[in-house]
Amino acid sequence: MALRIIGAGFGRTGTLSLKLALEQLGYDACYHMAEVGKHPEHAALWLRAWRDEDVWDELFDGYSAAVDWPVAAFWRPLMARYPAAKVLLTLRDGESWFTSAANTIFRGMEELAQAHDPTRRARIEMADEIIRKGTFNERLMDRQHAIAVYEANVAAVRRNVPPQRLIEYRVADGWEPLCEALGVAVPDAPFPNVNSTAEFHDRWRRRSNPAE
Repeated sequence: MALRIIGAGFGRTGTLSLKLALEQLGYDACYHMAEVGKHPEHAALWLRAWRDEDVWDELFDGYSAAVDWPVAAFWRPLMARYPAAKVLLTLRDGESWFTSAANTIFRGMEELAQAHDPTRRARIEMADEIIRKGTFNERLMDRQHAIAVYEANVAAVRRNVPPQRLIEYRVADGWEPLCEALGVAVPDAPFPNVNSTAEFHDRWRRRSNPAE
């Protein structure tokens, strides 16, 4: 199955809500970092992709859309691999994005670095290589640096993606602009609104304390 949507926006730009929205719009399954938890073998595949190996058919088998990290680190090769796909850039104010990312996924990555479970360690080692080292030069918690990286990614997407392939979108805007850009009808249902900072911490706590 060929990807029809390539997400170029960083995590914490509403990507989990977007995943659910795209699936509701008929994009079969939408890949997200959460899928790596369901498919632990994918951690090794992403590292192979980071070494420029072509593993896309295996990674995206059954998926017609992909958003969030680690996908967002690969929008350039994915554009070439799936020339008919739209590139969907989720946007958020840089300061707000960093505050959210630092309090959730960045903190989680630092905590998981000490994990003993081999499956969780494989996932965090993949994220560490691609996100912490490869994207942020090991400076996740440096606010000024991280925001500069975030904004540089936005600028690079706008500079390199042809206008006819690019969709810029803020999840706070709901269904209408997304559906208009994709040429589909607006669903008769609320737009998904999930994975707030509080929800992230609650889910993280339950994963860390499964007996609760």
